[in-house]
Amino acid sequence: MSDSPSIVRNSLTLASLAAICTALVATTYHLTTGRIAANEQALLEKSLQPVLSGVVYDSGVTESRLLISPPHGLPGEGPATIYRVFASGAPAAALFVVTAADGYAGPVRVLIGIGADGVVTGVRILQHRETPGLGDRIDSSRSDWVEQFPGRALGDPPVAGWAIREDGGIFDQLTGASITPRAVIKAIKATLVYFDANRDLVFALPAAGDRQ
Repeated sequence: MSDSPSIVRNSLTLASLAAICTALVATTYHLTTGRIAANEQALLEKSLQPVLSGVVYDSGVTESRLLISPPHGLPGEGPATIYRVFASGAPAAALFVVTAADGYAGPVRVLIGIGADGVVTGVRILQHRETPGLGDRIDSSRSDWVEQFPGRALGDPPVAGWAIREDGGIFDQLTGASITPRAVIKAIKATLVYFDANRDLVFALPAAGDRQ
């Protein structure tokens, strides 16, 4: 029986330590959650900035977001994300995150910026699994291939011109790789067609986060 007080004391000590550790974890979580969310938001904003070259806007890049569920007419079978930016409340540009499903090594996630006037403001590749040294040169970190699209629009060139030169279009492909560039250009063209047909709707829909 002489061990009973010792057992009780040890149990109380362990319980106290557990409570302190739980409190510390909870406090750390509450102190860092906001900072982590802010860092993630800043990273997202930074990733979207490159397709807004030349666009004058005064709204946050990510504060007006739409998630459009299929069928929607945009490239890819899954949901498409659209970010809208404004200048003094007027539409400035729409940023589309779409999927070119027919890349050589699989789907390619593409970020396409389109000004309110229908002109492409920038293109960036967000995700791909293309062959190093060949198809991966669609990535702006590998080559300047995507820089041939800013300043272009649905009528410049005409729809038929939105293809690689091998297919009768005006755009360069990549040496040794035509499937992936073909897929990306097809996605850009489809996005421009969608924007042209839904321009007013794109900017009029309320920013409800995950709008269906």
